[in-house]
Amino acid sequence: MTLPIIRPARADELDAIARAWMDSWVSTGLSQASEGLLNDLRARLPREIAGGWSLFVADDHGTIAAMLALHLPTFLLDQLMVVPTHQGQGLGRHLLAFTRQQMPDEIWLKCVRENEKAWRWYEREGFVFEKGAPNPVTGFMMKHYRWKRAKFVHAKEGTAP
Repeated sequence: MTLPIIRPARADELDAIARAWMDSWVSTGLSQASEGLLNDLRARLPREIAGGWSLFVADDHGTIAAMLALHLPTFLLDQLMVVPTHQGQGLGRHLLAFTRQQMPDEIWLKCVRENEKAWRWYEREGFVFEKGAPNPVTGFMMKHYRWKRAKFVHAKEGTAP
């Protein structure tokens, strides 16, 4: 299987991105699909873009397979959401590799504590738990993670290359 192309999101596809976001979030079992949730996500997208999100999509021949929201100034991987029909096919790892190209030295993220599948995956991908704190908007307890590029040390000199 060929992986979808990761590209910047377009303004004319925000509705499809909101739907993909909702479908992915609902697949965690932590929420139910609803018009209210979809409308909240539709409203949030332009607000987050105005606040500094770099928004990308995984485009599978014209279908939004995933969304990726990065806040580059703060090294934050804010959202990585893969629609259920594309889960389990390596797309998350593909998006994470893309994220590491955008932020090669350090990445922060937050993950809902009850989304064990997600945070265990991030741990397997080299992220280290830093702290837990409640999200003031949603009330969910969040696990904060950090990934830092390994610095290689020359054994002989004891200095970085």
